[in-house]
Amino acid sequence: MNDAGMKSQFDVDALRRKVSDQSAIEAPQDGQSVLNPFALQIANQFRAENTSPSLLIGQIRLLEFLSIVALNLLAAVTLMPGNGAGLLVHLAIAVIGAVTTVLALQVADGYQIPMLRIASRSRRRLVVAWAIGFAASAAALYFVEEQALSVLAYTFWFSGACLFLLGERQLISSGIRHWARNGTMERRAVIIGGGEPAKQLVRALEQQPDNDIRICGIFDDRGSGRSPPVVAGYPKLGTFAELVEFARLARVDMLIIALPASAEERILQLLRKLWVLPVDIRLAAHANHLRFRPRSYSHVGAVPMFDIFDKPLRDWDSVAKRSFDIVFSLMSLAVIWPVMVAAAIAVKTTSKGPVFFVQKRHGFNNEVIDVLKFRSMYTELADPTAKKAVTKNDPRVTPVGRFLRKSSIDELPQLFNVLSGSLSLVGPRPHSIHAQTGDRRYVDVVESYFARHRVKPGVTGWAQINGLRGELDSDEKIRMRTAYDLQYIENWSLLFDLKILFLTPIRLLNVENAY
Repeated sequence: MNDAGMKSQFDVDALRRKVSDQSAIEAPQDGQSVLNPFALQIANQFRAENTSPSLLIGQIRLLEFLSIVALNLLAAVTLMPGNGAGLLVHLAIAVIGAVTTVLALQVADGYQIPMLRIASRSRRRLVVAWAIGFAASAAALYFVEEQALSVLAYTFWFSGACLFLLGERQLISSGIRHWARNGTMERRAVIIGGGEPAKQLVRALEQQPDNDIRICGIFDDRGSGRSPPVVAGYPKLGTFAELVEFARLARVDMLIIALPASAEERILQLLRKLWVLPVDIRLAAHANHLRFRPRSYSHVGAVPMFDIFDKPLRDWDSVAKRSFDIVFSLMSLAVIWPVMVAAAIAVKTTSKGPVFFVQKRHGFNNEVIDVLKFRSMYTELADPTAKKAVTKNDPRVTPVGRFLRKSSIDELPQLFNVLSGSLSLVGPRPHSIHAQTGDRRYVDVVESYFARHRVKPGVTGWAQINGLRGELDSDEKIRMRTAYDLQYIENWSLLFDLKILFLTPIRLLNVENAY
């Protein structure tokens, strides 16, 4: 059994390596498949944003922590004798009680969706956890106060906070049931492959108690003879090629491949098309007769899955990155606004036309976004499509524009894109939707090119820090830039972002390829 477990893990890793090998990728080109009207209708039903259960649980945990801190502080201010410790000491005591309560709830599984969905399931655990946290706060308060609180005061403190927490859990329970009904809180999944394996998978998922998986549909290349148009009540929406377009239109969280693990070549062909999408990709293992070690699997409920690819920047990572973007963008604008005002005046007074130039570029998940720049070309010579890259001594560029481009000041308005959410401060640089090198589009040069779009594009990026600024006039340059971008995605962290951000002004001193 151990050998089987090792073989399973090795096979999944080997499959992932094969797919990640750029020379093996057959990534779909933009506009390769058009969805049929029915699939398009279904995709539009799932375009609204949803909240993952893990993110919601984190928010509830934070809410209860802050609530308990506030309740403990209120009790300290209103009930303490008045000649004891100061406010900072009471704040520390309040935090001790809140941390202890939240940890006790975590240990008691008080932050599991089944517990949160039905308030009566968690009442006893909540009261016990708060009793532990209250005891920690009361004990700390006893040692710092010169005069102990009365029994009545302690009773009022414990009971008041307990009633608040029970009421809060009741509201959360109602909210979760409502969000589950309207689709706000769910994980959206697409089943890949039809027939009996898909039917078994659907039945296994539906049997999970408190299931948060919403099956959006089924995709399969096979005809109706081998793969019926409806599987376990879910329609077949199209082929594997159409799935890529569907997953870009709909807010899909997970792709589940319902094929036997022995069909490695067919799975590999699928993954070559699908890995460019910003979703979790899982291989269902419920129908396999082999039994592997538990660590070989992850689970959706009790249904075992092999993890092939994980969505980058998921849940709290995305929250942390968004917070990073907002904080550092506002700080940057507070420092460089005089430079931006001076650049705007220079652009406006030295040539006819608008101050800003708006260009359509590829954003997250291949969505088309409008990116702001200071205008650096003569208006009548501007090329919004960017089919013809700017070259050295390009006559289309104004004298002021040439300076703005060399210094990258022309990119500063993109900080407003960051604040609006279409860009990140750090990430793969967004390219024009028609950008090309010579007479070939980038995707024709690098087949894994669209994998760059699994995260938001950035104002600056790892490729730029490594000298790949400016014109991409050769196949090698676009291959290298894509390789650096994929390396950034695979190794992302806030410290990595911070490193790139602080290296950017230093590397901008190299203007060799900026014109």
